[in-house]
Amino acid sequence: MLYFAYGSNLHHSQMKKRCKDSIFLKKINLKDFRLTFRSKYRAADIEPNKNSVVPGGLFEISKSDEKKLDIYEDFPILYKKFYFNYNGKKVMTYTMVEKTPFRFPTERYLNVVKRGYKDCDLDKKHLEKALVS
Repeated sequence: MLYFAYGSNLHHSQMKKRCKDSIFLKKINLKDFRLTFRSKYRAADIEPNKNSVVPGGLFEISKSDEKKLDIYEDFPILYKKFYFNYNGKKVMTYTMVEKTPFRFPTERYLNVVKRGYKDCDLDKKHLEKALVS
């Protein structure tokens, strides 16, 4: 199955540890969404936003990888699954259930996300914009 990562799962070695079968395919943009950070965990989330994009990594994952991600993402309590089409294929990602106000991420978490942006060769301007929302 195809999985879209936009937060800490962009970090290749962390993703490989978490999901041993995962394969990074390429970077893609999720259109009409924007990146933000929220909840008591100060974690990444996406929300609909016209004319905005969220850059991320497209991964191929196995069924057992999906189960591991469900646990990590605290599905269905903290995050729910969201599906979208990319080039005619169904892609799964996670989005927070409760849309709490913006919370600046912890330095540790932000560093993991920044490393992921580097691993996937993403444009950091979207991340920087999300941090001032």
